[in-house]
Amino acid sequence: MSQASEAVGRGAGHPNFWRLALGSVGVVFGDIGTSPLYAFREALRAAGRAQAGPDAVLGVLSLILWTLILIVTCKYVLILLYADNRGEGGTLALMALARNAFGPRGSGLLLLLGMGGLALFYGDALITPAISVLSAVEGLQVVSPATAGVVLPLTLVILGGLFAVQYRGTGAVARIAGPLTAFWFLTMALSGLRHIPDNLHVLGAFNPLLALGFLSGHGMIGLLVLGAVFLSVTGAEALYADLGHFGRRPIQVMWLCLVLPALMLNYLGQGALVLAHPEAARDPFFLLVPSWATLPLVLLATAATIIASQAVISGAFSLTRQAIQLGLLPRLEIVHTSKAHEGQIYLPRVNRWLFVGVVLLVLVFKSSTNLAGAYGIAVTATMVVDTLMAMAVVGWVWKWGLAGAVPLFLPFLVLELAFLGANSLKIVAGGWMPLCVAGVLMLVMLTWNKGLAALIAQIRREETPLKDLLRSLGRRTTQTVPGKAVFLTNDAVTAPTALMHNLKHNKVLHEQNVVLTFTTDQRPQVPSKERVRIERLNGQFVRVTAAFGFVETPRMRVVLAALRQEGLDLDMMETSFFLSRRTIRLAPDRHDSLPVWQRRLFAALARQADAARDYFRIPADRVVEIGTVVLF
Repeated sequence: MSQASEAVGRGAGHPNFWRLALGSVGVVFGDIGTSPLYAFREALRAAGRAQAGPDAVLGVLSLILWTLILIVTCKYVLILLYADNRGEGGTLALMALARNAFGPRGSGLLLLLGMGGLALFYGDALITPAISVLSAVEGLQVVSPATAGVVLPLTLVILGGLFAVQYRGTGAVARIAGPLTAFWFLTMALSGLRHIPDNLHVLGAFNPLLALGFLSGHGMIGLLVLGAVFLSVTGAEALYADLGHFGRRPIQVMWLCLVLPALMLNYLGQGALVLAHPEAARDPFFLLVPSWATLPLVLLATAATIIASQAVISGAFSLTRQAIQLGLLPRLEIVHTSKAHEGQIYLPRVNRWLFVGVVLLVLVFKSSTNLAGAYGIAVTATMVVDTLMAMAVVGWVWKWGLAGAVPLFLPFLVLELAFLGANSLKIVAGGWMPLCVAGVLMLVMLTWNKGLAALIAQIRREETPLKDLLRSLGRRTTQTVPGKAVFLTNDAVTAPTALMHNLKHNKVLHEQNVVLTFTTDQRPQVPSKERVRIERLNGQFVRVTAAFGFVETPRMRVVLAALRQEGLDLDMMETSFFLSRRTIRLAPDRHDSLPVWQRRLFAALARQADAARDYFRIPADRVVEIGTVVLF
């Protein structure tokens, strides 16, 4: 059992509880914790088109407070954190849990929802570092307007440094993330608290009628404001996605006892400041503190946004690994940056793609205000996906049925669809960007998933079934050489191509032959005692199926250790590993698989996939690779 799971089970009395709770402040709440930098300011700017006065300020503030209460507290903290997949949360964990309950029925729809949620996350992952760091560095303009020219270069330098050190792992950042972010929340709480007495009417924002009244009385302006208000809860999905790292109880305690009170106090302080001094609406966050404290606050905000960006980048690495395991993306190089923590990984290509995307965003949009138009729509759509899949989990996994699941989630779905509609008004102003990113990634995942299934089906039609091969070998004499051989294959039913070529060209068999297939379980982790399934086909052949969870990285040494426990000893340095490297070429006359354009894309993706020997960490001097051409 993980430390997070133990802390969940034993509560605040467990020795790991407060360490996990403090760690969650930096990782789980880093993104939503930087929202006060720009959320209230952008909502006021949207409301300003109606020459917003005190009533509008209170209406906007009420919308922010109740959005935090309803979406984050009620939906995520009090309900969705309990819809876990054996301790893991997030869009793909929900998808795997629901698909396991449904079986083939409805599996396709759930797969599409999971792909959509993942694709939308990447759109959000590009914007979060850009808007967070930009909004923090822009605080320099409050210190001195003359610094406006250095905001963009300094932002790029900070982001460049952040992505450049990813290969070192997140250990150093993780150690300071919790304490520093906790200090950030306390600073926000105190800076807001000191201004609440400026206008105590601000406390009336807890009346939900003010929020409803503002929306009903301002028509299209109300929708624009609603889209900006949603910026206050971007990052809320991290509460659920990071469930497996910290556990339910630490996240709930820190949200209710530290994060939510700090956010509310800060927003209330910003509202009171603007009511007392309307000119402060240009940047109410940094104007909360005295002039002598502005520069330290800018530095603290920059550090907080770096931590928030780090959490998003690490989340992109983790979700990409899950997507690879679930067959949604081709194999990519995964580097483990910590021997002690399995979850600390680094994906070089993903890091490069994110860096290029973030830099382009900063250069194109140039300010956090411009980026605010692009922010929100991807997060809102992701939340809608989470709600739909959670409804399926509660209805079928918890066995509440539709009669129980629909009333529980319908209010949240209606609210999120309203936010989605409001954010759709920002598509022209930049919202197109995350949607385009999500659309491209959705196409890539659909193509890879369908192409892989079509390729395996084609191989089954064209290749020799393994059992037929063994019967054929039993009727003739084949020279046997000493040693052990492992043949890796995607399909345990057919004879591995490498085995067929070895027989055809070398005309020999090893004394012991293992046909090995890696599979992905719908559980996040597979217990070690269930890691391998061994089927002895005859005296020379053994078929092995090695199962890994969707948050695990398949490694050959792990499989060999599990086989050793089951009595099948394969020493890595005394075993030859035969791999088939397939080169996919298009067959112009083939009409029974995918369209030509999709087959071209699948072939291009296959060429980019990490080599099996590298992905499964097999020593190069133990590998025999046999190249084959597949007409697809």
